[in-house]
Amino acid sequence: MMRTKYITLSVMALALTGCGIGDSGLNPFRWLSQEEPVERLSEVDIAPLIEDRPLVQSVDALVSERLPGGIIIRATGLPPSQGWFDAQLVREGAAAAGTGVIVYSFRARPPEEQTRVSTQQSRELVAGAYLSDIELAGITSIRVLSASNARTVGR
Repeated sequence: MMRTKYITLSVMALALTGCGIGDSGLNPFRWLSQEEPVERLSEVDIAPLIEDRPLVQSVDALVSERLPGGIIIRATGLPPSQGWFDAQLVREGAAAAGTGVIVYSFRARPPEEQTRVSTQQSRELVAGAYLSDIELAGITSIRVLSASNARTVGR
């Protein structure tokens, strides 16, 4: 019994010493140490995102809620009929409103078929966005645009 243990240990020790010889792929110390050349891109062309969702009809409410590390802004919008979906606050370019103002447009997709107008509560959409304290440095107000109005919250 003891003899088989010694034989097994001897075979394992011999196998492990063989792993360290040359460029053996079995050597675990060499698995992550091989460097490969990396190609650097000097200039990357990024296609601009084309936003095809229309603005909601109006923004009825805009609230900012303080969180550790930033804020969440939450907007309630009202489309012209029921069935609108994929609502989102889309951040506009930096030059949209000037220094110290972040501008979002409230956009959503209309239904594919005509739907009823019904009550205001049945049409309401809610969308939000998170802004970190770093993004908020130097910002004095946040504005959300719709097709007919805009709402602003100040800091």
